[in-house]
Amino acid sequence: MKLEILGHACARLTDRSGVLVIDPGTFSSPEALATADAVLVTHEHADHLDVDALLTALAERTHVEVWAPAAVVAALQARGVELQRVHESVPGTAVRVLGHDVDVVGGTHASIHADLPRIANVGYVVDGAVLHPGDAFVELPTGAHVHVALTPVSGPWLKLAEIVDWVRAVQPRVVVPIHDALLSPVGRGSVLRQLGPEGLGSGWAWTVVDLGDDGAALEVEPDPAARAPLVAHELELEHPEFGDVPTLERDENVAPRPEEEVADTDGRAG
Repeated sequence: MKLEILGHACARLTDRSGVLVIDPGTFSSPEALATADAVLVTHEHADHLDVDALLTALAERTHVEVWAPAAVVAALQARGVELQRVHESVPGTAVRVLGHDVDVVGGTHASIHADLPRIANVGYVVDGAVLHPGDAFVELPTGAHVHVALTPVSGPWLKLAEIVDWVRAVQPRVVVPIHDALLSPVGRGSVLRQLGPEGLGSGWAWTVVDLGDDGAALEVEPDPAARAPLVAHELELEHPEFGDVPTLERDENVAPRPEEEVADTDGRAG
């Protein structure tokens, strides 16, 4: 699939199944939604969601559907969007969007200031390969890694040390800078150098790929196997009883484990 950055936090993924757009906000390219077949929204802030532009796209492209946190879903429905075209993104679940398996992570926007309430913010892992965190340094389940981390590099909620520590934790192969509209060219270049081999990225295995120029794109291969830790985490959240061994052992509908059968046989033999 082809990955493009369409200004600030907006990403576009294109493959045979269609065009998936993430976070088309007010700092995005005016053409961000022109070819969209589906839209993912991480949260309600205007730099990630241009409501009027999205409503126009939904009116013009009647097949387009949207996945977003509950507050965004409610806001779009209040503006007349049909119920069947907007879907709530719930952290710890997976959804099928066009031809993509999308795992929903995160849950809460990073703190800007103690006086400001924190809103919902979800991240999306697309096909086990591309992570868009929205406005938070989202944590992935143990063992989960991605090929490409779309990495926020500026904003009132972050600082350089947090960016670097998050990328080190996620351990992507490729770092693609996003969320950069507030930076001057000098400041942006400084942050990217710190993320690279000449700065705090020295000794780490990732490569910084800047897709900020018009027409720049990166080919990314889906990685279904990389989804395993994400899917396991989702199952644990959906079925917490799986972690309750005594309950499972008493449940006659659950087949015994091999070691239980051996123990039972030994007990009867004694």
